[in-house]
Amino acid sequence: MTTAAATTERGRPAGSRGSLLPPWFGRFAAVALGIVAILLPLFFDPLSGFIDDCVIALAYVVMALGLNVVVGFAGLLDLGYVAFFAIGAFTVGWFASSFYADANIHILVSGQAEKLPGIHINFLLILIIAAALCAVAGILIGLPTLRLRGDYIAIVTLAFGEIIHVFAVNGDAIKVFGNGYPLTNGRQGISPVDQIKLPFITQFNQLNLRPWYWLILGIVFFVLFIVIRLRDSRLGRAWVAIREDEVAAASMGVPLVKTKLFAYASGAAIGGMSGAFLAAYLNTVNADQFAFSFSIFVLAMVILGGMGSVWGVVLGAVLLSFINNRLIPDVLNGVPGKLHLDFQLSDLGFGIFGFLLVFVMIMRPEGLLPERRHQLELHEDVEVEDVLWEEEHR
Repeated sequence: MTTAAATTERGRPAGSRGSLLPPWFGRFAAVALGIVAILLPLFFDPLSGFIDDCVIALAYVVMALGLNVVVGFAGLLDLGYVAFFAIGAFTVGWFASSFYADANIHILVSGQAEKLPGIHINFLLILIIAAALCAVAGILIGLPTLRLRGDYIAIVTLAFGEIIHVFAVNGDAIKVFGNGYPLTNGRQGISPVDQIKLPFITQFNQLNLRPWYWLILGIVFFVLFIVIRLRDSRLGRAWVAIREDEVAAASMGVPLVKTKLFAYASGAAIGGMSGAFLAAYLNTVNADQFAFSFSIFVLAMVILGGMGSVWGVVLGAVLLSFINNRLIPDVLNGVPGKLHLDFQLSDLGFGIFGFLLVFVMIMRPEGLLPERRHQLELHEDVEVEDVLWEEEHR
């Protein structure tokens, strides 16, 4: 059979059961969705509850993309991802508030923050600091797991997340900087924190949510670019090799220690950026925010969308965020009362998420928008040529 006969007129392998969409369609759809996302706030009131839900959803998208690097790309189950949310949030509490009131440090800030006591650093610098601190924390959590696999990794990461939570709750008793300052403020939290002020833009406030939306959307675009470049790089292929068969990857020369630590550090840094933004948006850093359930919530986003799939994780994060923040509390919460049942639907939130995950695992175990390699593992009717063609043309 000649080469021309072995391919379709669009260049796709003959006999392929995949989509017949042209290779440029994915990029076109991504650009179109990006334009719609940018213009979306203009069609709603600046104080709209829908825009508020969108801001939270986009922050969760960043968080889920970071976890997807660890779980989806490298196959390292992480149940303590909330730790990086906590570290990123506390970075804002430490360096963008009057928590350390005796200090008088102001770096690239203006307006009200310039006049307040404490440490006040520009938010863009805080994003870098949060990413760096979380990357170091990611390496520290990765070191004990280098010789572990499967459930054992999950147990270690779970322990790390709980350790960070305990430090957040009891950190008011831990003194730093010469035994004079508490590490955290315990359950009282650190509040308020500085409102974001970017160059050439007026200071953010809670009376206009559009700047918050566009800022977190810009962070999403930046993280998407980084994650996609990582996925398609030599390092990304090494992560996939470790996920599929660690022994085979090592025998082919993949440096397991360095590759795993890069996965932990990259995912942690992205999670820290999202945590810093959420702290600034919510205007508080409270230990009760960093419960184990948050790690499970973000992991559910990755599983629902499709582990290893960038766009699937985006979809899963948006869906679960809106279900949790709008559909259940605002739309369906009163349904049990109408049926003369003495409870609210929000009381069953985790049960609903559990049901959704079980349903997806039964009906579509690879996720809503699966990665083609992962789909190949679960379905015999997906051809290898299909996967290789899509990887060459994405």
